Amino acid sequence: MLLDVAVSPDDRFVLTADRDEKIRVSWAAAPHSIESFCLGHTEFVSRIFVVPSHPELLLSSSGDCTLRLWEYRSGRQLHCCHLDSLPEPAEPHGHKRLAASRIAFWHQESYVALLCDCIPVVYIFQLDALRQQLVFRQQLSFQHRVWDVAFEETQGLWVLQDCQEAPLVLYRPEGSQWQSVPESAVLEDISNCLRGNWAMMEGSAGTDGNFSNLYKATFDNMASYLKKKEERVQHQLERKRRWKSPPPGPNRPAKRTRPKETP
Repeated sequence: MLLDVAVSPDDRFVLTADRDEKIRVSWAAAPHSIESFCLGHTEFVSRIFVVPSHPELLLSSSGDCTLRLWEYRSGRQLHCCHLDSLPEPAEPHGHKRLAASRIAFWHQESYVALLCDCIPVVYIFQLDALRQQLVFRQQLSFQHRVWDVAFEETQGLWVLQDCQEAPLVLYRPEGSQWQSVPESAVLEDISNCLRGNWAMMEGSAGTDGNFSNLYKATFDNMASYLKKKEERVQHQLERKRRWKSPPPGPNRPAKRTRPKETP
């Protein structure tokens, strides 16, 4: 199952994310020719993103709760960030499976925004291309389900959420932290437009758990197998014991012994 597609900035390669844990890098002119595989995820790959300012780098997220950085032409993994090791949201929502539904990138300071499925949290990272690693910077928590996120170079980070009163939130960096903008003419105009088309927004936003059916299913049938095997063995032993020494019963005649003959 194909879950996401990306194209390299020079249009030479097509990158595909599969349900079976791998990222395939193919030649655009001859898609049957595979340049490399990016292997390392242990669950389905939900999103991939080629970094525009560093076209040799790829970001990927998966149902295994990781955000990974790759040099995709060689298939070499450069960095792996475990999302389940980051601080928990202020209000737990019971979802420990963190698969990204959106990866956004801001050119100015190489910020990465990661929106995960089912939880109202946006994770902010910063790409350190020199050290080839991702640095966790901030966690933005919301009271409502987040539908989408996007960076705008001149404005900041837009967050679209499931709240008709405040459907859109704008964040801008202040120092080392991203802060919400309380008032903005552009923000108010777009929010009014969204409120006027709220019925369409709700109908096209989708539902929670978009990736819930993609996780591996595990079955522990060894316990029941061993229990049934033990019952069979005990049953066989009981049958053998009864066959060798049947218990005396009231209707069972006593065994007579033949008297010995005297010479």
